[in-house]
Amino acid sequence: MSDHRVFNTPYRAFLFDMDGTVLTSIAAAERVWTTWAVRHGVDVEAFLPTIHGARAIDTITRLGLPGVDAEAEAKWITEAEIEDVEGVFEVAGAAAFLKLLPAHQWAIVTSAPRALALRRMAAAGIPEPDVMITAEDVTAGKPDPSGYRLAARRLGVEPAECLIFEDATVGILAGEAAGADLMIVTATHDQPIQTQHATLSRYDVVLARLSEPGFIQLQQI
Repeated sequence: MSDHRVFNTPYRAFLFDMDGTVLTSIAAAERVWTTWAVRHGVDVEAFLPTIHGARAIDTITRLGLPGVDAEAEAKWITEAEIEDVEGVFEVAGAAAFLKLLPAHQWAIVTSAPRALALRRMAAAGIPEPDVMITAEDVTAGKPDPSGYRLAARRLGVEPAECLIFEDATVGILAGEAAGADLMIVTATHDQPIQTQHATLSRYDVVLARLSEPGFIQLQQI
C-alpha cells in the first residue's frame, strides 16, 4: 500500500472494477480463453495478457480474425466462463469492506456481461451493489470512460467526485479519462506496478469512514 493524497480525501462515491480488483478469476478466465485461442490458431502465450479488463467482444474484434463472428464467439466465451468458476475468490478483505459501504455510495463497473459478473461475485462472496454497470450497459468498453461516467450518473454524483478502484491498464485509462482519482489494486499483479496512482494490495488494511454529510473517506489502518 502506498501513501497518497487519496487517503483521507472525501469522495461522494467509490467505483470498483470487478475482475482483479474485488475478486480474482484469472485462472478460470485463462482456462476458457486458452481453449478458445487454441481452436482459432491464436498464439496463447502472447494472447492471454491481452484479455484482462476488456469486454470479450472487444478482445475478439481486436484480433481481426477472418470469418470469425465476434458476437457469437463472445457469447460462447461468456457461457463457458459462467460454467467455470473454479478458483474464483475475493481479493483479501474485499467482501467485508464492500458490505460496510453505504449502498448509495458505491458501484461496480465491469467489462463482464451481467450474468457472468453475478456468477463470479456469488462464487467469491462479493455483495451485489444497487448500481452495477456491465458489458451490456455500454456501447464502448474500457478504455472508454462511459461505464464509469454512467455509474456516477446513476449514483447521482460527478465522476470527479469519485474514487475508482482498478487493476488493469484499460480500466486505469478509463478512470483517468472519466476524470476521477484512482486506487490501483495490486493483489493479482505478479510484478510490481509502476504508477502515479495510489496502490492497495488488500482491503483489510483500510477502512471507509463517513466524513462530512454525503462523503466517505478511505483511511489506512
